[in-house]
Amino acid sequence: MATPDRTIEWAGETGKTGQMRGKAFEMVCLAATSFALVSVLVLLLYVAADAFRPLSADPGWHLVFFLTLVVPAAVTAVYYYRLDEPAGEVAYATIGVPVVGLLLSAGFLVVLSIGLVSAAELFALEISVVVAIAAIIAHGKLRPKAAVERLAVVFGAPAITLFGMPPQEVVRAVNWATAELGLPFGLGFRVVSLREMILTAPFLPVEWLLLTVSITLPVAAGLGIVLRRRRESQTDGRTFMGLALAGALLGVVVGPMVGVDVSVWIVIWTLAVLPLAVYVEGVLRRQEGVPGLAMPVILVTGVLLGAVLVRQFGFAPPEPWLDWQFLTSVHSRTAEDAGFYPAIVGSVMMLIVIILAVFPVGIGAAIYLEEYAPSDGPMGDFVTLIEINIGNLAGVPSVVYGLLALALFIRYMNMPAGSVIVGGLAVGLLILPIVIIAAQEAIRAVPDSHRQASYGIGATRWQTTRNVVLPQAVPGILTGTILAVGRAIGETAPLLMIGAASSVRLAPNSFFEQLPAMPRQIFAWSTNLDPEIRHGVLAAGVVTLLAVLLIMNGTAIIIRNRYQQEA
Repeated sequence: MATPDRTIEWAGETGKTGQMRGKAFEMVCLAATSFALVSVLVLLLYVAADAFRPLSADPGWHLVFFLTLVVPAAVTAVYYYRLDEPAGEVAYATIGVPVVGLLLSAGFLVVLSIGLVSAAELFALEISVVVAIAAIIAHGKLRPKAAVERLAVVFGAPAITLFGMPPQEVVRAVNWATAELGLPFGLGFRVVSLREMILTAPFLPVEWLLLTVSITLPVAAGLGIVLRRRRESQTDGRTFMGLALAGALLGVVVGPMVGVDVSVWIVIWTLAVLPLAVYVEGVLRRQEGVPGLAMPVILVTGVLLGAVLVRQFGFAPPEPWLDWQFLTSVHSRTAEDAGFYPAIVGSVMMLIVIILAVFPVGIGAAIYLEEYAPSDGPMGDFVTLIEINIGNLAGVPSVVYGLLALALFIRYMNMPAGSVIVGGLAVGLLILPIVIIAAQEAIRAVPDSHRQASYGIGATRWQTTRNVVLPQAVPGILTGTILAVGRAIGETAPLLMIGAASSVRLAPNSFFEQLPAMPRQIFAWSTNLDPEIRHGVLAAGVVTLLAVLLIMNGTAIIIRNRYQQEA
């Protein structure tokens, strides 16, 4: 009878000891995490202090903005955190959506300003794509059973409307080859594409009208469809489209009055204001987290009120290194004139190359590996070997990818060293395994029962993948790819290996020109002998790069949280 009592007593002592060890382990982990976070915060504050130089302002300037901006925003944020968490999510989203929209607008305006794509070329491209899609749809309705003909239309319609038959590049290559060989014939006739006909037309609308048709109309149509589905009303969707187009055209009158170019007004209205309006409509319709809409109002009011009071009392503002002049100027030997504009443009163009080259390949590979690749037999073993190698490639040092790009693209393919396209492909190789793994995990997370239900009603494998799997996996895929792009934009080692220039005074106008990238420029500033460049200008560049990374990571977090809520 005594043995069970001793066993219970011993078990109780062991349980208490285990609880104490668990508590100790929890406290050690908390202390280590807190120390790491505080260390990173201190480092960021140190760099931000060098970039913004807050001590160069009058104390009254700090006091005014502390009372009008910091205190109201902090009190509101604490209220959201303690009492209304959904309102806090809405507050952060209503701040993040326009910020991301403004970044997209800035990137698009940069592409327009350097002549990489003009409004006319964008207009001609969209018209050609619409005509090609209309031809494919019309053939499907008129001849639904002509599968072979439809295959020819699917490939032929875009080729004719976009490139002509044969493409102009093919004509040039064949004529050059025949001339070199001394042959008496060549390709003297071709079908001109619709895109070329539009671009060579004697008259085209003005730029702002082209932008309205090319950007505002499709974005407004897409958001109008979203709004129509939410509210289950055709009238609401059409009303939104009409208001969106009217707001863009309003820039023709209001833009010159407030000193804003009409094209800038249209781009910002389309990419920043319209998405924010749709998000706010959703918040008001759900009646969830509505108090969070007060946060952006508080911030804007605080900034405006502070600016009025500072000007009224004559307080001197700080003299930061990170200002508008820094973001819009080219590199200079003097710290006061040094700018980051070419590096920003180069990074934007490099991201375009990465998105166009890597994402289709990575997502396509993930779809094949998860939905189509065999799992048994010799081919199954080969697929397993491929997946193991993809996982290993995700951990390869970035400098190795730089050496691979140097050998493959520059030495073997004779691409220009240090060019934008080589830099984009080099960094694209680096993040390709990450994109594949992230897309695989997102596709794998779709319940298999959904696939079986789709097969049960007679859907094919591709119909199941397109209509069931991908719509549920898209948020996870976007989260992973955005995080991968965040890593890509901060990589320096591959750019050093491919010969990217340390400082470029002019922004590139082509993908084959020299690549000025933000991390490469920051690395060059770190070795400059001028202490103002090495500390002040360098800090401004670091803060700019970190701001872009934080915004991209924040976007990924918002997409993930939104997906979890819907799930």
